[in-house]
Amino acid sequence: MQFAHLHFDHIPVVLAPMEDVTDLAFRLICKRHGADIVYTEFVSSEALIRDIRGAINKMRILDEERPIGIQIYGNKVESMVQAARIVEQAEPDLLDINYGCPSKHVAGSGAGSGLLKTPELMEAITRGVIDAVNLPVTAKTRLGWCDGQINIVEIARMLERCGIQVLTIHGRTRSQKFKGQANWELIGTAKQAVQIPIIGNGDVVSPENARTLLDVAGVDGVMIGRGAYGRPWIFKQTKHFLQHGEILPDPELAERVEVLFEHLALSIQFKGERRSALEMGKHYGNYLKGVRNVKHLKAALRSLSSYDEIHSTITRFIRQFGIEEIEAPPTLPEPLLQGV
Repeated sequence: MQFAHLHFDHIPVVLAPMEDVTDLAFRLICKRHGADIVYTEFVSSEALIRDIRGAINKMRILDEERPIGIQIYGNKVESMVQAARIVEQAEPDLLDINYGCPSKHVAGSGAGSGLLKTPELMEAITRGVIDAVNLPVTAKTRLGWCDGQINIVEIARMLERCGIQVLTIHGRTRSQKFKGQANWELIGTAKQAVQIPIIGNGDVVSPENARTLLDVAGVDGVMIGRGAYGRPWIFKQTKHFLQHGEILPDPELAERVEVLFEHLALSIQFKGERRSALEMGKHYGNYLKGVRNVKHLKAALRSLSSYDEIHSTITRFIRQFGIEEIEAPPTLPEPLLQGV
């Protein structure tokens, strides 16, 4: 399977770009558990050209993550072109344009999926970005603005003419956001209308979902977003199922906790203990989903700000399930990765 300059001997399974989720630590965890391609959180073109530190930090990548794409968004051709040139200096494998974010902040300003209402501007931005860089340029979009304005076939054809090398389609409209069911059939209609590789996205929360998406839409790859929350092993499971037709079991609780600690340790190395303890709060429940009384553990963790405190609190909690020890260091390893 050929994706831009990347070649895979299997259907690639890709980590979706997600704001406040796909930071460096989470991308590394997903890569270590089988993600073929990962994408950064989306980065504002306006913030990049103004050299805002938070935006610059989102482009920090490591060789272990490759292949990786940096995703940018905006509603002005000149700003997107300048931002694309800045991204190129970070040397990602791909540059992705966000035409899919449905949030009020992004789409409401005419960026992200808001550009589905102004395809002429979308075309101008796409051509400008592609002409400005030597990187392969990909894009991610939705079916249309709303049920009455589904224009994905026209959008896909236009993006292909512009030179987009891979297109990811989320099977919902902007007005749906993440409600209702993703329409995989419409993704398939767009796939049939173009020659470039199409990645399907939306409602893939299990290996079986991925198989059905491939069967229904005939896409060339599968992108997983929310299905990877607290379940980075879903990439390995999905690839195994697509290749061998066999479902790998979910990890036992002890292994899930080990991955949680690895994720926490990575986050701390890149962001520091206090910030990481706060941001990891949204991941604890996902790693420990289905565990009895986990809400009490989450409440206890909210007031903690160090690796040692979090480690000991979680370790004490899981002992009630007969797990005395896990393979995670009692203190934060330093450094976790060389050269960081």
